[in-house]
Amino acid sequence: MPRSAYVHVPFCRHRCGYCNFSVIADRDDLIRRFLIAIDTELQFIGRHAQTIPPLDTLFVGGGTPTHLPTDSLERFLSILCNRVDLQPDAEWSMEANPEDITDEKLALLADYGVNRLSLGIQSFNDRKLRTLDRSHSGEYAEATIRRAAQVIPNVSIDLIFAAPGESPADWHRDIRTAASLPIKHVSTYALTFEKGTSFWSRRNRGTLTTVDESDELAMYDDARNVFSEAGLAHYEISNFARSGFRCRHNLCYWSGDGWYAAGPGAAAFVDGQRVVNHRSTTTYLKRIENGESPIAESEKISDEQAARESAAFGVRLIDGIDLALLAGRTGIPIESLCAVELDQLLEQGLIERVEHRIKLTDRGIHFADTVASEFLG
Repeated sequence: MPRSAYVHVPFCRHRCGYCNFSVIADRDDLIRRFLIAIDTELQFIGRHAQTIPPLDTLFVGGGTPTHLPTDSLERFLSILCNRVDLQPDAEWSMEANPEDITDEKLALLADYGVNRLSLGIQSFNDRKLRTLDRSHSGEYAEATIRRAAQVIPNVSIDLIFAAPGESPADWHRDIRTAASLPIKHVSTYALTFEKGTSFWSRRNRGTLTTVDESDELAMYDDARNVFSEAGLAHYEISNFARSGFRCRHNLCYWSGDGWYAAGPGAAAFVDGQRVVNHRSTTTYLKRIENGESPIAESEKISDEQAARESAAFGVRLIDGIDLALLAGRTGIPIESLCAVELDQLLEQGLIERVEHRIKLTDRGIHFADTVASEFLG
């Protein structure tokens, strides 16, 4: 039985050029309908899942949940408290952007029980922020982090590296700034150019340039070193945390555990079944309002596929894969299922076996996606 849930809030002030998530901008007229729909879907999930035990983690992402006006945000939080039962020590994460997170909203989040704030900072460099289509300044981002940490001490931030025109020195200043701030967790992502985004089109037209691969790797390694020295341990390919502050919700994904999900584009994994809601917010709303299921895709995951996917996600953890635990969960030893692939990866020096675990080597960390793809077959 899943012990985690994800709720997607699609609204944003604007769509950034690199964003490929289920987002809708300049449609605040849909917020009232969304609140009714999300309440309806959460009720539906509760009825059909029969007895759902109190959850260990709840993650509210987007979009930008804190883009909701204060009165709508309070209504949304009230809906979650009424429909989602959490353990007393549950981790409740909420995504936010610096330009949306007022003192009033911070107090509201804390009052309702949100105990982890994930801020989409991306950079402290004003030029880079403009390149990324972000509307806040670096100075404002720093001030927001300090202000938020006084209300919700568990603050996580997202940073993007390898942005067009960014140098390793620029990135070094970003991570040094981040390490000096009162954060408990940081996620770093190399900029990707996803098909369907404006950045994809601009790169293809030659108006956006990509960073050299050697510089990108240097930036990644610099982050590993700087954050480690600052007490933020590298625990997953893209994530660093202070002791006791690893993201419990994301660990659920990486460990292959199940989770419920609600909202446009939200994906759930329950009892071996993966379901994905319609990405279109308007389609999602219409289906809920018509008494129809919002699900667009549904797939039964076989034991073999579950084992392969669990290995592919689990190897991203710096501690690696517990072979006995994985076999116990899926019923299939990954050493038998992927014997040839494991031998090749060991020979290439990309993974190593340490007692009952398989983990990436220092070299393998640079090729984590390649290693994961080998497990997927």
